[in-house]
Amino acid sequence: MKIVFMGTPEFAVPSLEKLIECGCEIPMVVTQPDRRGNRGKVTFSPVKECALQHGLPVAQPQQIRKDEEFMQELEALKPDFIVVAAFGQLLPERVLNAPKYDCINVHGSLLPKLRGAAPMQYSILQGDKTTGVTIMKMAKGLDTGDMISKAEMNIEGMTIHELADKLSVLGAELLVKTIPEIVNGTAVYTPQNEEEHTYASMIRKEDGLTDFSGDAVSEERKIRAYDPWPALYSFLNGKQIKFFRAEVSEEEGTHDGGVISAVDKKSFTVDCGKGKLRILEVQLQGKKRMSAGDFLRGAGVSVGDRLTKGE
Repeated sequence: MKIVFMGTPEFAVPSLEKLIECGCEIPMVVTQPDRRGNRGKVTFSPVKECALQHGLPVAQPQQIRKDEEFMQELEALKPDFIVVAAFGQLLPERVLNAPKYDCINVHGSLLPKLRGAAPMQYSILQGDKTTGVTIMKMAKGLDTGDMISKAEMNIEGMTIHELADKLSVLGAELLVKTIPEIVNGTAVYTPQNEEEHTYASMIRKEDGLTDFSGDAVSEERKIRAYDPWPALYSFLNGKQIKFFRAEVSEEEGTHDGGVISAVDKKSFTVDCGKGKLRILEVQLQGKKRMSAGDFLRGAGVSVGDRLTKGE
């Protein structure tokens, strides 16, 4: 089985590794271009690192739809499948029509729910008890193609790291079960119900900014969904502070949202618009992540201090 693989982040790596493990021929791995990190250091995507470890050829087109040389190389390979997992570019019809069988996608939600760029984050933000992965045939629209197979799991209380790790493995296992079903003709293609679809838009930096005027449950979900970027963040005495671990208290606050109402050796409590949030891990501007206890020992925080949006 000849498969071209397209993916970029850590979520896509288990699918690539599973295809390699199953003995598939992978003549090309396509991933996003390298990025320059701190101090100009070039960083590879997790998928590129995996491909290089296995000696696989890597292509990194800036924009597939404008790269004729890449398209000719892809078509010349005559792949049986193109497998996509969190690649990061919209694919033109010419790519979708290139494989013998299908161009299929490993999507991190139970379609038609949560189409789009950030389905796993939105599952946490919405407080979903379950989510899953869908193997779908790719079409022109964004995540609109026919569904081929699904797998579901419980996600209560998970961080985005935990959820992405588990869904990536679940998706990889489902992928290698689904491909033979497509080849032997037993796969069932189910059109998505357009009336049931929801959309998970790309996360923006400003989505993480808070003054804790919302309810504590929603703020805690944001902490789990936005780690490490953009993080749930606020401003304390003019300095940005990010929040990475917290516990919800349904006890009603005695102050307006954003006021620190209690401090102990290991945490501090923030009153929200509804309920309270006990903060356990933070990162102050210019510092590393630390326990709330370590932060409190050097920050001079006291009851009555207010967290704001920095306005």
